Amino acid sequence: MIDIVNLQRKVLIETDEIRAFTQSLVLNIKEANQMSFSVAFISNGRMKQLNEMFRGKEVTTDVLSFPYEADDFDSEKNNLGDVVISAEQAQKQAAENALTLVNEIKQLILHGVLHLCGYDHETDSGEMNSRELELRDRLGI
Repeated sequence: MIDIVNLQRKVLIETDEIRAFTQSLVLNIKEANQMSFSVAFISNGRMKQLNEMFRGKEVTTDVLSFPYEADDFDSEKNNLGDVVISAEQAQKQAAENALTLVNEIKQLILHGVLHLCGYDHETDSGEMNSRELELRDRLGI
């Protein structure tokens, strides 16, 4: 199951197309097959707080991923974790990149889910970037 939660009020988010896209991800990313995850839309202010708290960076960012860490007593072992997106930053980047807001959000979700699957573009010599570009092409984003 994939949960989509809108926790901000500044940017109108149409979730139907986003929900359909997230369902297609679990079919197209083998590491995410049969897995669940959540997507939360938040404000720039909250994103800045999270980025500082978890990454030590005092700026907002577009997307953060929080992998789920199951313990021995947990029955939710099929949960990848959470993808958190700044709706305001996504809107800004969509305008800068001449994309629709929905396509920008799709790219951010894809990026976040790849992180949840264990990819790390900061350490993997381009493997994540290559996979992301291939999936963007396959998924039409």
